[in-house]
Amino acid sequence: MKRNCQIIFLFWTLLTLMGCEFRAKEHQRWILSPEGTTSLALSHDGQFALSFASAQGIRLWDLKQGELLAELGAQDPDANTVVIATLANNPRYALTATQNNFAVWDLAWGQSEGLWTISDGAIIDADIANNGQKVVLGLTNGKALYVNLGTGRRVEFLAHQEKVNAVAISPNGRYVLSGGNDKNAYLWDTQTGQALYHFAHQARVRQVALHPDGKLAFTADGSSNGFIWDLTTGEKLTTLDIAVRQQNFSTARFSDDGQWLLTGTPGRYVELWRVSDGERVKRLQVAPQENVRPPRAVVYDVALDSQGRVIAATSAGLVQAWQTELE
Repeated sequence: MKRNCQIIFLFWTLLTLMGCEFRAKEHQRWILSPEGTTSLALSHDGQFALSFASAQGIRLWDLKQGELLAELGAQDPDANTVVIATLANNPRYALTATQNNFAVWDLAWGQSEGLWTISDGAIIDADIANNGQKVVLGLTNGKALYVNLGTGRRVEFLAHQEKVNAVAISPNGRYVLSGGNDKNAYLWDTQTGQALYHFAHQARVRQVALHPDGKLAFTADGSSNGFIWDLTTGEKLTTLDIAVRQQNFSTARFSDDGQWLLTGTPGRYVELWRVSDGERVKRLQVAPQENVRPPRAVVYDVALDSQGRVIAATSAGLVQAWQTELE
């Protein structure tokens, strides 16, 4: 009898914890592409979204107004699948990429600034600075490639020994954070090509993020390790309190004030972490794509909007918002 009571108590405790975890009520939902998307990016404040679906091409949305702002069409003449989309921090400019080429978009005018082809490696990740001219690419050949499209200057960062899975560039284009299969992440200077800090991991580095002011960095590997680094010293600031084994992150973003880190996973979860101590304060589950079994959705991007809402963009072609009470 005593053992049965303990089991029942544990069961209800788990239910209570799960209830706390998922009790946040969805505040708003935008259906951008019911058939799903292969890339979907948010602006840093969650107001704008850039999506790609094979049937519609690249489209720009104003989520605040609930409007489709522009239909940008295909990225290249062959209408190849766009697998990467990212908006600059400002966010006037955006970058989209297939495995072999990338385009830069001036969103104020709704037009392409050009299309560039990469021949010495497939593109795994990419990012763009505020001026729309400085970009960085993570490639399968182990290179992190920085290009100033205005001057044509290229810097090949060769410290990685295997493919580069994730890259992030500072808004001014001066610094890049890159992580790869060689279990290393580096912060490096695009003017000199030299590494400023080296962050060693126990497994392949899957995700990185930079705070816009350049004081914080986030790196995560495939063995449930997520770290926040103080870039004024290069020292580890906090370790995320990750309870799930083999946790992988598909996206990450710092809040503008640097107090919070938002992450998304390939398995439909959005998590909010306190930067100061690495504690997870909220875990949300995004909606799966309709009529797909088993239910699934990859979280492509996350943001905190001006109302303090958590915003998530997913492969289901949806953007969802949840109200939060951050203290």
